[in-house]
Amino acid sequence: FQVQAMMKTMSSGNCTLNVPAKNSYRMVVLGASRVGKSSIVSRFLNGRFEDQYTPTIEDFHRKVYNIRGDMYQLDILDTSGNHPFPAMRRLSILTGDVFILVFSLDNRESFDEVKRLQKQILEVKSCLKNKTKESADLPMVICGNKNDHGEIYRKVRSDEGENLVSSDENCAYFEVSAKKNTNVDEMFYVLFSMAKLPHEMSPALHRKISIQYGDTFQQKSFRMRRVKDMDAYGMISPFARRPSVNSDLKYIKSKVLREGQSREREKCTIQ
Repeated sequence: FQVQAMMKTMSSGNCTLNVPAKNSYRMVVLGASRVGKSSIVSRFLNGRFEDQYTPTIEDFHRKVYNIRGDMYQLDILDTSGNHPFPAMRRLSILTGDVFILVFSLDNRESFDEVKRLQKQILEVKSCLKNKTKESADLPMVICGNKNDHGEIYRKVRSDEGENLVSSDENCAYFEVSAKKNTNVDEMFYVLFSMAKLPHEMSPALHRKISIQYGDTFQQKSFRMRRVKDMDAYGMISPFARRPSVNSDLKYIKSKVLREGQSREREKCTIQ
């Protein structure tokens, strides 16, 4: 699943951040509507929960890290629960490196949707593996959200969720609450561990840095005076744009046709 590509460049204000493509990943969040996908992403990025519901068409976020002097990039694709364009959902799966599938514990239909999505991801990725001869693992977490609603509202038993991941060591199940921030950090920790990424990418294990520190962010000697004994920092790119569909299609085509050993995604545009 690891990205094999040329050096990626991300502009941040007046600075330029160079992230080795082998340290660049895409996380795809999938699930039915109104299950809390965007709330989990908001917890990850900002540590906040938004009470007001806004339907997601497709949101793209980017976070960069300096972890012990090494640069990492995580692109986050928060997909629509309605899936109006099946081809776009398939492309999102094809280009994803790690996956979070979300359902609501008080909604049986959303659990059934996660089962369909899990099956589709495994089929699509298996097909791509067969054509590219890759042997990469497929890190995936299945999240039962809204465990703060209480047992009286529960429509999906814990053992049903655990059964979905029991036969795959690269798949884990968590019952979380984006509203109460229950098990969210733990879920990301396990996901990144399965993906063999630094566990410091988890929300609680790195220092959040503002864009104003971008000029010094990638320096190996980067430190914050007020923080000691911490060598992991994360910064959200505030104006990141989703790479074009055309660039993703070219990447998939190049992998299948073996036209090159590199993966090149469109650069992030900062306005």
